[in-house]
Amino acid sequence: MNKKMTQRKKNRLTDYDYSKPGAYFITICTDKRKCLFWRKNEHPLSKPEYTKQLSEYGKLVDKAINDIPDHYPFVSVDKYVVMPNHIHILLRINTDENGRPMVAPTISTVIQQTKGVVSKKIGYSVWQKLYYDHVVRNSVDYEEIWNYIDQNPLNWKKDKFYNP
Repeated sequence: MNKKMTQRKKNRLTDYDYSKPGAYFITICTDKRKCLFWRKNEHPLSKPEYTKQLSEYGKLVDKAINDIPDHYPFVSVDKYVVMPNHIHILLRINTDENGRPMVAPTISTVIQQTKGVVSKKIGYSVWQKLYYDHVVRNSVDYEEIWNYIDQNPLNWKKDKFYNP
């Protein structure tokens, strides 16, 4: 019996070095897109207000994201948002003061470690296995992503990950 195996679409750029200096837009969803990171709330919120709505799990995620540069000195978190069932992170792998690439982990390593820290503290994994990434191409792309992250809490009910 010959069963056809479905080919999963690759979600990383082929032959791209994900430890290369630059900015990366990352989206990580919860398993089955369960809303775990906010307390129940009916209203869209601006970024300063949404942090008051984080659940205990959301606070763990928030801390894990803020701790990324402590674990990886050459990686900075330029912007992020913790949504009810996903997170968006604008990460940057930096160069040294002379513009040379630093020895840096891959984006995959940073994400796996961050997800692992949260899962360990919660006691089980709350994450989907994979994540979405986008290599930021230029300053216009960067600014659009920055604004998208800023507006994401306000647009929660219109979000493609919305799952009440």
